[in-house]
Amino acid sequence: MMLEAIKYSSKGDKIGTVQLDDSVFLVNDTRPDDKRNALMYEVINMYLGNQRQGTVSVRSRSEVRGTTAKMLRQVGSGNARAGSRRSPIRVGGGVALGPRPKDWYKQIPKQKKRLALKYALTAKALSGNIFILESLNFDEPNTRTARSLIDVIIPEKGRILLVINDSDMNVIKSFTNIPNVEMDRADSLFAYEVLKSKYLILTEEALRSVIECFGAPKRETVANKS
Repeated sequence: MMLEAIKYSSKGDKIGTVQLDDSVFLVNDTRPDDKRNALMYEVINMYLGNQRQGTVSVRSRSEVRGTTAKMLRQVGSGNARAGSRRSPIRVGGGVALGPRPKDWYKQIPKQKKRLALKYALTAKALSGNIFILESLNFDEPNTRTARSLIDVIIPEKGRILLVINDSDMNVIKSFTNIPNVEMDRADSLFAYEVLKSKYLILTEEALRSVIECFGAPKRETVANKS
């Protein structure tokens, strides 16, 4: 079974189809569906955890500025036996059991990360939501032209992920302001981005880079020496 994707020119004209590499876009292994879902959940959960900054913090009573002396004497005043001005029960005092900085980072195993990406790309390929662009050439940033190109290729509403091979600033600035359109480089593609988007658009150069980075390695043939 060979999956294909529709190929468009840089002006949005349909010019043919492109065969998708089976090693990336058609992953068939012996894992049952629940094992695949568990792998996807684990990888995406670690990825989202790594996006958290964990920098939220509040001052405890030891960090609040002020005297530590009791405001009132212990007995005889008729008031509660309150502590100093740093007490959490007073305005401007420290916060009891407040949030502190925390590191959420976890190292994602390389093999799991790649396999999760292949599962996500396979799902997109089987649903027919992958499209190939011959090239993207912008002499200067032009959001109007970029929007018209997207509308021709994908007239339906939905989140779109555009994958390019390099960091062409004219291309990036042209598509950045379009709602529901996100961009990424081919060599840094991740499963969460693919699953979050309904449609996937790759340039031909990006498609080759994806296959080179995440596909099965090619076996080199060595000629026998006589």
